Amino acid sequence: MPEAHHLEARRQSLILQASVDLGRRIVGLCCDALLAVTYPHGCVLCGASVEARADWPACAECWDAAPIFAVDDALCTKCGVKLQGQNVGWCRHCSAEEFTAARAVGLYDGALRAAVLELKSAPKLGARLAELLVAVARREPLCHATRVVPVPLHAERQRERGFNQAAVIARAIGKRLALPVDETSLVRPVHTAAHRSLMDAHARRTSVEKAFAVVAPRLVHRERILLVDDVLTTGATASAAARALLDAGAEVVHVLTIARAAFSAR
Repeated sequence: MPEAHHLEARRQSLILQASVDLGRRIVGLCCDALLAVTYPHGCVLCGASVEARADWPACAECWDAAPIFAVDDALCTKCGVKLQGQNVGWCRHCSAEEFTAARAVGLYDGALRAAVLELKSAPKLGARLAELLVAVARREPLCHATRVVPVPLHAERQRERGFNQAAVIARAIGKRLALPVDETSLVRPVHTAAHRSLMDAHARRTSVEKAFAVVAPRLVHRERILLVDDVLTTGATASAAARALLDAGAEVVHVLTIARAAFSAR
């Protein structure tokens, strides 16, 4: 009899949870519909209406067309670049990088590029993008992370912007994965040059050399770090930050970004 009561209570609990979830979905859909009519947002790529808040800043069609890596895509096991004509292995161009492995949702183009640019101007991460990031974080080898660390901005740069976009990403991931988000251990005491997008790979690497430091090594010691940033371009920033974390005792440093540069492995 006690077992029957337990099963009935469990059944009622599941029914209640399902009802709550359904109610939330209905409320969300109603809010999306109301906002689409009363306060429409246009897709930053094609101008069509963004019907769901979760999709901002692009519409569902542009998200569907985004260059997102598939689960079965052949990626370099270290830097995560998509391999051409290979099934598995390294691209042979990233062996000097300090991080253990790097992965991105996809290439820096389309809806992913739009999301990165939007995030630089407003501390807002759409639910669709957050779930895409979490999906990557749950795959090998990133799934073994024990602590999430955003790539920090120099204090002066953060004052100018008002927030750190990498920290916005880190909080969204940490919340969904129930991992601690550490925004204090890794700092950026060296103010690197502006307009780094105009630099070549060597200049970028030189500009961030020794740019990072760990001020709370006990928090990263023996931790498997998930280092988070918006874009992986040459890998110089992620590599320099990873070196600082590893020198402070981190076990491994995996990198997760929204997007990565579209250069091809040769």
